[in-house]
Amino acid sequence: MESFIAFFEHLSSAQKLIWIVLCMSVFWILEGVYPLAKLKYEKWKHAKVNLFLLSTTILINVLFGILTAGIFIWAGANNVGLLYWVDLPLWLELLLGIMILDFVAQYTVHYLLHKVSFMWRFHMVHHSDTEVDVTTGTRHHPGDYVFRELFALLAVLIGGIPFGFYMVYRILTVLFTYWSHANLNMPVGLDKALSVVFITPNMHKFHHHFERPWTDTNFGNIFSLWDRMMGTFVYDDPKKVQYGLDVLEDNKSSDLGYQLKVPFDKNIKTDY
Repeated sequence: MESFIAFFEHLSSAQKLIWIVLCMSVFWILEGVYPLAKLKYEKWKHAKVNLFLLSTTILINVLFGILTAGIFIWAGANNVGLLYWVDLPLWLELLLGIMILDFVAQYTVHYLLHKVSFMWRFHMVHHSDTEVDVTTGTRHHPGDYVFRELFALLAVLIGGIPFGFYMVYRILTVLFTYWSHANLNMPVGLDKALSVVFITPNMHKFHHHFERPWTDTNFGNIFSLWDRMMGTFVYDDPKKVQYGLDVLEDNKSSDLGYQLKVPFDKNIKTDY
């Protein structure tokens, strides 16, 4: 187990980028072969906006790297966080660490991105995509992603998460993000079975419905346990889902300038 953790701890930037490209490519191909919805759009044209926003995400991730390193050093030197106060088998500590990160840095911040007005304005860009596919997983306004990174640091402090655990979590997050957003026709029985524990493609599609209450459900990224525990879980026929957001202009879904200005446009109404 130590060698497994060490492998992730020493991943290079190139290896991380390769993993992102590999996951996106695999699900890009699979959704083309087994699509859930027949999306009528130019796939590459649609991808441009989402891939540009991926580039801003990568840049923010690099900039946060210095702060993240400082947090890990300080927490380790001062034994701050839950995992420093317990003595459990390494595999169980790894599982607990991933669960803490998933709850704080995914479910909790995602819930707040929907419920706090000024945070929601940034997150609206993610929901504005009217053709949800694998690249939608990369569609985050820079402001949205900054909130996510701050909560990831908070999770590290709460959990006392070692850097190796954190990297395992980040690799899993990439996989689940692209899998859950992919326009993939999963067998209903398999999807439902997996959704007992994990976020699945069918399950996440309800979160991208254009109006409430479905928009405010299924906030998790790796584990569906949080949605089940917090009463935000929903499951229905994914073919009932209509993508986009009812307060934004659908025809500007691929307009990068419009999307970047959404959080600052006071003419755009929200429910908050």
